[in-house]
Amino acid sequence: MQRICLVSDFFYPNVGGVEEHIYNLAQCLISRGHKVIVITHSYDNRKGIRYMTNGLKVYYLPIKVFYNQCILPTMIANIPLIRYIYIRERIEIVHGHSAFSALAHEAMLIGNLMKLKTVFTDHSLFGFADMSAVLTNKFLEISLVACTHCICVSHIGKENTVLRAKVSFDRVSVIPNAVDTYSFTPQVQMRPKDSIVIVVVSRLVYRKGVDLMAQVMADICVRYPNVSFLIGGDGPKLWLLQEIREQFGLHDRVTLLGALKHSEVTDVLNQGHIFLNTSLTEAFCMAIVEAASCGLHVVSTQVGGIPEVLPSDMIFLTEPTAEALIKGVEAAIAKMEAGDIPCPYVNNDRVRSYYNWLNVTQRTEVVYNHILRTELKSPGEQLASYLSTGAWPFLLVVTLCKVILMILEYIFPSKNIDIAPDYDMEVILKRREKKIN
Repeated sequence: MQRICLVSDFFYPNVGGVEEHIYNLAQCLISRGHKVIVITHSYDNRKGIRYMTNGLKVYYLPIKVFYNQCILPTMIANIPLIRYIYIRERIEIVHGHSAFSALAHEAMLIGNLMKLKTVFTDHSLFGFADMSAVLTNKFLEISLVACTHCICVSHIGKENTVLRAKVSFDRVSVIPNAVDTYSFTPQVQMRPKDSIVIVVVSRLVYRKGVDLMAQVMADICVRYPNVSFLIGGDGPKLWLLQEIREQFGLHDRVTLLGALKHSEVTDVLNQGHIFLNTSLTEAFCMAIVEAASCGLHVVSTQVGGIPEVLPSDMIFLTEPTAEALIKGVEAAIAKMEAGDIPCPYVNNDRVRSYYNWLNVTQRTEVVYNHILRTELKSPGEQLASYLSTGAWPFLLVVTLCKVILMILEYIFPSKNIDIAPDYDMEVILKRREKKIN
């Protein structure tokens, strides 16, 4: 049994691909006999310790959000609390998720200094030219230089991480995302028979190609009177879709659902025939896998890791331009009108064979077993590795963190910290049976 701590700023009740990945990975690891906890920041009134399905313990730390669901990266303010959790839960592996998560990077730094093994999963692609990408890439390079191992969700994601964070190629593994195909099952009776519905489920932000989506929506509605759009999601680009709907008088053919709960996505997908993805950058794109699992025709831009995700007979790949996307949507419409429709249930079975959480968990366990056999760097080697990034002032931060940990060990020795009892589902069920009887 391994004792694993999954850390990220992004977790339930927030909804997204990273949140779903962490939750499903944790559940599968627990089912395979490991102890798993999750550390995230508080969400509104959700603070303290909460238990989820199968005894998954979640620490909602009382830290306020600074920007875009992330905490302020102080590097030192959260050391006492995170150290206490690691000792109390007897953590062996710290697994951070998302390059955007400041909490994940802080937790991995503290884990390294406490001689724990660290893993990082990168869920995104970044550029190299704009200022935000330059700063993010440098911060990621500093964070990952002492990380034991990295995981990317696609091969293009691995190349991107190796280049921008200057991580050694042999320290990065590729493990794709997965989908619960039993939740995303086809329900063909929900789809209208006298019209074609194009579904979009996405955050309405620039990198999701909302500008392209608006052009495609306007042109397709003009050319095909029997086509309508069902759009789920919210974001700063929502106004653009509302403006296009007003300008072309498409209130009866374009439905904007706003933000969706994850439990609502399946019903929305099953109301459509074609799924449209207009992303400008993607490392993997869970949305197209979920749509294919529900039996929809998928039309998507061929950016990032998307060409790796589905076989060519399950997806129409286009260049990230409005003209190319319109041709892709027209090809999907023509295929439907010709009756060339694959069985949705066959597609569901195919997706299940490609992407399932048990396979992802087994491959992640291989990484865990590998890093547990890896020798830890000495404090001197750690400092030298940080120096290799060129950000020598960061050595002062690392040194200060180490000093704080030493002071905390002197004031609050590890031996005086209560060890949390393991959550044993079988024992709890037996106790419940005794009470009932």
